[in-house]
Amino acid sequence: MQAGQQAPSDTQPGSLRIYLRLLTYVRPYLGLFGVSLAGYMIFASAQPMLAGVLKYFVDGLNDPSNAVLRGIPLLDGMELMYGVPLMLVLIAAWQGLGAYLGNYYLSRVSLGLIHDLRRALFDSLLHLPNRYFDQHNSGHLISRITYNVTMVTGAATDAVKTMVREGLSVIFLFGFLLWMNWKLTLVMMAILPVIGVMVGSANRKFRKQSRKIQAAMGDLTHVASETIQGYRVVRSFGGEDYESARFRGASEDNTRKQLRMVKTGAIFTPSLQLVTYSAMGVLLFLVLLLRGDASAGDLVAYITAAGLLPKPIRQLSEVSATIQKGLAGAESIFAQLDEPAEDDRGTVERARVTGRIEVRGLRFAYPGSDKAVLDGLDFSIEPGQMVAVVGRSGSGKSTLASLLPRFYHHSQGQILIDGVDDEYYTLRNLRRHIALVTQQVTLFNDTIANNIAYGDLAGAPRADIERAAEAAYAREFIDRLPQGFDTLVGENGVLLSGGQRQRLAIARAILKDAPVLILDEATSALDTESERHIQAALDHVMEGRTTLVIAHRLSTIEKADVIMVMDQGRIVERGNHAELLAAGGHYARLHTLQFRDEGGEAAH
Repeated sequence: MQAGQQAPSDTQPGSLRIYLRLLTYVRPYLGLFGVSLAGYMIFASAQPMLAGVLKYFVDGLNDPSNAVLRGIPLLDGMELMYGVPLMLVLIAAWQGLGAYLGNYYLSRVSLGLIHDLRRALFDSLLHLPNRYFDQHNSGHLISRITYNVTMVTGAATDAVKTMVREGLSVIFLFGFLLWMNWKLTLVMMAILPVIGVMVGSANRKFRKQSRKIQAAMGDLTHVASETIQGYRVVRSFGGEDYESARFRGASEDNTRKQLRMVKTGAIFTPSLQLVTYSAMGVLLFLVLLLRGDASAGDLVAYITAAGLLPKPIRQLSEVSATIQKGLAGAESIFAQLDEPAEDDRGTVERARVTGRIEVRGLRFAYPGSDKAVLDGLDFSIEPGQMVAVVGRSGSGKSTLASLLPRFYHHSQGQILIDGVDDEYYTLRNLRRHIALVTQQVTLFNDTIANNIAYGDLAGAPRADIERAAEAAYAREFIDRLPQGFDTLVGENGVLLSGGQRQRLAIARAILKDAPVLILDEATSALDTESERHIQAALDHVMEGRTTLVIAHRLSTIEKADVIMVMDQGRIVERGNHAELLAAGGHYARLHTLQFRDEGGEAAH
């Protein structure tokens, strides 16, 4: 089972509870919902009126001498040959008015509900902790916002419309039948428990199958998303057949699960129809047997009203699948909305910190793992000092960079910024003091200027944006682009080279002007010439700023005030470049290996 795909549990919340919670989102639209409800009441009230018209028509045929309307306001005493057609037109207009009010205003309610749900779901993503994204793949998260919310749309529009309109039709028709002949109607109502058992059984199957369909849709989205994002790797390594087979398997699995639900509905609806029409057959027998002194018009009106019942009952039964899909979708949406946001119990806010960092006894293990990635780190960085962290892959360097802005919470120890535990700062304030540049650059499908001045930096003067780009050695390639700073960079900066993307990320950090700068492999994607220019820019930018450099290329950190060498989550060496080379330990070995590799590449 893939990350993010949860097995259906035996203790899932009940349908009613989920639906009631879904209806809390309708509160802002209660006025509109009331208008639509009134519209459907108007629509449903027209159903028995049609049966009533037939009563007058048949009685008039049987007794032409008494062919006038009786007891109907405005039409009392009118001849049937004029009154019946006029009544039909008025009933049609009345029903049309009800249908318009019901459909239009319920659509406004449902679309508003879906908009609110989508926003709530997306906004929750912006505040969920990092571990949530580690445990759930992006395909399932995207599917939840698109497919699952669409399923809720079905429950909130078509399903509610059918339930209200057809439900009211059933109520009005039953009321008319009770008024016409309550004994016959009570006999007919004996079938309702059988219908209830059938609907309940089908509901359970529909919900179970809907959960499986949503999980399969998440898998489908995940495969497509991975292939689109990694299309260069797919083509470079001949992965077309493999990805095609993977997508075909996910699509076939989704199709099978969809067909199972269709099969359940295809069996359920005819079965319910058979039971309903069997009851109608019994009813017709009883009508003829127990006719009593009822007129032909009364019997025709009664049978017509009874004959109108199977259609709304059938539609109510068919809507069950849509409702269960919507409830299963709402279930997964509420599960995400109920996830606790990033822990932010801090209360301290500073306009600007000096940048003194102290780390005491820091220990950290990723959630679900007992293995410590960081094991008892102790060091301090003075304001304006440049400290570099080097070591083999997996030694914990990048994890350290993630703990400073509190992307994860450490289990033991302290990280102090200006003498205050970083847990005591509010998250937003803490992160305003830190500029982070990572190896994995994220750019948005927007202009270069907007990518540099992103988030809190939006609205920065154009001159400041251009100065930041110049300091990051990005100006020279930006000026060659068709629209300069107004050029769109494509999805995740696909129209730019790796080095160009990295320089924009550094320009973003320069513009932020934060007192603490974290460079996590920030120059790894740059060519030698760009790196030389950027290094000169960083030398200027790092003045007066506390800088933590996570480096793989040792040439970038030779000027560091302090170099710390990490191995298996511990600091095994510290000192400056010359001291560590002279010591002949871990750093010297790393330097020798890298120098040899770079020398070999240069020789080629």
